[in-house]
Amino acid sequence: MTFSLVARSDDGRLHGVVVASRFLAAGALVPAAEADVGALATQAHVNLAYRPQGLALLRTGVAAADVVAGLVAADGERDHRQLGVVGVAGPGGTWTGPACHPWAGGQAGDGWAAQGNILAGPQVIDAVRDAWLGGSALPFPDRLVAALRAGDQAGGDRRGRQSAGLLVVERGGGYGGTGDVLVDLRVDDHSDPVAELGRLLAVHTLLFTRPDPATLLDLGGAVAAEVAFLLTALGHPADPADPEAALFDWAGLENLEERLVPGRIDPVVLDQLRKAAPRVPAPRPAGEPLPAS
Repeated sequence: MTFSLVARSDDGRLHGVVVASRFLAAGALVPAAEADVGALATQAHVNLAYRPQGLALLRTGVAAADVVAGLVAADGERDHRQLGVVGVAGPGGTWTGPACHPWAGGQAGDGWAAQGNILAGPQVIDAVRDAWLGGSALPFPDRLVAALRAGDQAGGDRRGRQSAGLLVVERGGGYGGTGDVLVDLRVDDHSDPVAELGRLLAVHTLLFTRPDPATLLDLGGAVAAEVAFLLTALGHPADPADPEAALFDWAGLENLEERLVPGRIDPVVLDQLRKAAPRVPAPRPAGEPLPAS
């Protein structure tokens, strides 16, 4: 009752699962992933035991196709199951039991596997595949969602829409570097869940993506003066020569703490600071005449 994609990033550092379904909270049941191990999706007549068992097999170095073969061989209800698996290297593996409701099927390639059942037709999985393969320039989570969106636009679940989910793992990629879950977003009951999942990912990216070191600005001179001026206007009094303490205070309240870097400022944070005080005029350089009235 679902279509999904399990995949590995081109550099092998990230693994993820994206899923959509006319089923309540599919994201709570379908995906499983472990950093530096792999990812899997269990669907159709879901077997939740596949998740820990599959990851355990991947952890020992079993190839994705062999994980699929082992799990379904030991399952007396395999004809009603659907499964996708990807490991740390090589092609993904997929299984569609012959008793799954049509249209049902899957495809797999190097580092990915796409599968679905009760779909509008095989074009759904074709669209997921093509968007995944053509999306290598996108950040990994966005690439997964773009592939899901393509499948949704190709007809998706033939019964309609209800839920979607995205799970991405990376070693040390979690909040504050204290875990491995980079993204874990769910839309449990929504009229357009794939679009809503994309919106949530955009918010997640804004708040929690760590800044690109190449884009950071030194928090000094005119930048420091502007930051201090805006912070003070927003009720966070700041020293124009050293506004860092006030910046960290404000950014923490705005949930932007993952983007903070001592002695520097992320342009994304500066942009959010400017937007927070859109009616506050920036300080004028010394000697600049007052604007005409």
